[in-house]
Amino acid sequence: MHDELRTALAGLLDGLPPKQAAQAVERLIANYRGRTPTDAPVLRDRGDVAAYAAYRMPATFEAVRAALAAFAACVPDWSPATHVDVGGGTGAATWATAATWDGPRSTVLDWAQPALDLGRELAAGILPDVTWRRQALGDGLVLPDDTDLVTVSYVLGELRPEDRRAVVSAAAGARAVVLIEPGTPEGYLRIREAREQLVAAGLRIVAPCPHSAACPIVPGEDWCHFSARVSRSSLHRQVKGGSLAYEDEKFSYVAATSLPAGPAAARIVRKPQIRKGQVLLDLCTADDALRRETVTKRHGAAYREARDAAWGDAWPH
Repeated sequence: MHDELRTALAGLLDGLPPKQAAQAVERLIANYRGRTPTDAPVLRDRGDVAAYAAYRMPATFEAVRAALAAFAACVPDWSPATHVDVGGGTGAATWATAATWDGPRSTVLDWAQPALDLGRELAAGILPDVTWRRQALGDGLVLPDDTDLVTVSYVLGELRPEDRRAVVSAAAGARAVVLIEPGTPEGYLRIREAREQLVAAGLRIVAPCPHSAACPIVPGEDWCHFSARVSRSSLHRQVKGGSLAYEDEKFSYVAATSLPAGPAAARIVRKPQIRKGQVLLDLCTADDALRRETVTKRHGAAYREARDAAWGDAWPH
């Protein structure tokens, strides 16, 4: 699926002057970092949308796919038949959903018609069962009663607080909700606020948290976030600058559901530290909140597993 998305993105900037693309990217970066909540669409025209797709879609796809994989591991016998991508723009989260499960019928809602038009163009012939619909995001947003899965990715930071709460409230009516924001302190705080709203609505938190109790992190001292490796195409490097073949996309997320689900016993919340004969794991657990565990060679299979463990993985021991 990633290769198909990469192929679909190729050529997007053909005919778009590099200066125009760079200016659009600079403005989009400011919005992505959450500095300019607005009541107007961020993506204004075809040039904006092309720059956005080249700049953000690969990273958004990988972050959302990682979050969905963590959620899917908690509900291994379930798959969504219907999916609504709220504020989905050009559809990166819909591509990630199709890469995680077979056959969901997706609806992408966004207030920017140019984004929807380009998303439809990119998905044509590859993601056939997708509806693209213009929709204001905020008070009055109503989702179909039979919605299985709602994704809201990199959207909450663009909204005013009251619209943010309205979007999360509407999403909470689905059987499962996965919210993704940039892995910044501000993005984490938006996820934390939404998490509390989802719990209050009666949903159970299943990822990344191993519990639905209050988040044990002290705001201002730390923040919960994860990382997804993004392979950068020549197109991606052209728009974003730099020469590395990859980058690491930092993101914060929460997954909640009304379904029977088995959250991880613990989640690795920092990159494991591998030292001679031991691995240090920073864990969020259901019972002990945040703690560090030292796994040594004496632990046998657990030690071998710890050496292969990655930031964001479930830890069963």
